[in-house]
Amino acid sequence: MTSAAPFRGVSLDALNFLLADVRGALGPYLNVFLVTQQQWSQETVGLVTTVGGLLGLALQTPVGALIDATRAKRALIITALAVLAGGAVTIYAAPRFWPVMIANAGIATVGDVFGPAVAALTLGLYPRRALAARMGRNAACDHAGNVVIAMVAGGVGWLAAQRAVFLLVPVFALLAAFAVLSIPAGAINHQRARGADHGQDGGPRLAGLAALFGCRPLLLYAGCTMLFHFANAPLLPLVGQKLAFAHREWATAMMSGCIIAAQMIMLPIAVLVGRHADGWGRKPILLIGFGILPIRAALYTLSNASAWLLSVQLLDGIGAGVWGAITPLVIADLTRGSGHYNLAQGGVASAQGIGASLSGLCAGVVVDHFGYSAAFLTQAAIAAVAFVALLAAMPETRAADQAVAPIAGEAADPIAGSGSG
Repeated sequence: MTSAAPFRGVSLDALNFLLADVRGALGPYLNVFLVTQQQWSQETVGLVTTVGGLLGLALQTPVGALIDATRAKRALIITALAVLAGGAVTIYAAPRFWPVMIANAGIATVGDVFGPAVAALTLGLYPRRALAARMGRNAACDHAGNVVIAMVAGGVGWLAAQRAVFLLVPVFALLAAFAVLSIPAGAINHQRARGADHGQDGGPRLAGLAALFGCRPLLLYAGCTMLFHFANAPLLPLVGQKLAFAHREWATAMMSGCIIAAQMIMLPIAVLVGRHADGWGRKPILLIGFGILPIRAALYTLSNASAWLLSVQLLDGIGAGVWGAITPLVIADLTRGSGHYNLAQGGVASAQGIGASLSGLCAGVVVDHFGYSAAFLTQAAIAAVAFVALLAAMPETRAADQAVAPIAGEAADPIAGSGSG
């Protein structure tokens, strides 16, 4: 066993901040750009989103298993950054059906690598007693990055063109790669990063895959996650489209306004979740996040005024902010001692991706045939089903004792690791 390499938390802060910038320069901007600038139909955009998402889903769970097994977690993140940057440049250079379809498939394949990989690094760098606060800080840095990229993208889209926003991706990808490399490989405890506790013999205590996939609360949470993202994923693009059609010259800036409005709320929400998740428990916080989504979706139907739509978008900061900050903790609770934390992360990411990918096509069809209000109400109904399922069947996952002692042999420093590689 090698001695722990020095690690500073600011490196993880920078990584979360910059990864948000990389992802944020794509996301809903692609949808709005294709509809309002390239005159793609809703169904065509939905088809590209769905196909790309489903292709990427096939690799989500295997990627989680890979993160569990590999010590090259930093290299995995850098590879994903390279694919993302290449896809963005392709969309900029050739915004036609097949180039966009292929680029979006590559982006979807690697897009969900970042969340599980960063969560794994966090588990490997921090002991369980410091995990809730650190996960909340991760989420806060992610939201701060989303605010910055939304402001930058809005300025670029206004001063240059919507299309130029995609060129921001390789710039922030390069900066994120430097942030990854600033985390010493030797500071990562790779056993802890995969969710393996130490048994009585001092070695890692693992559970079989059958126990993992037989965990009913984990399967239930994955199902609720799928419904949550099926309901949530189309809302921001649909609102962005309504704003863009009303203010075409301000399309990118208006979308940035939607993102900033939500992210400014998500940032303090993430900090609060990290601070209170151990004291309040996971389920009460989850119910707040899941409960706000159907309300938000229904409120969009009450007015087409830009000020109203932007105001309602603030509620996304509560729902998505809670989900993003609490989910890594819930999965860590349910997989403790299994050694398959990242595999479970990949499974839940797959459920998230299934919901988000299928919803793009479904929402597009509803809009094309019945209008925006019908689409919003449909999403509200699906979100309500997720809330009821969570309320009725999901147990509290917080451990009975939250004062978890450091792993045997671990230094008192909360960021000391024991792995190498």
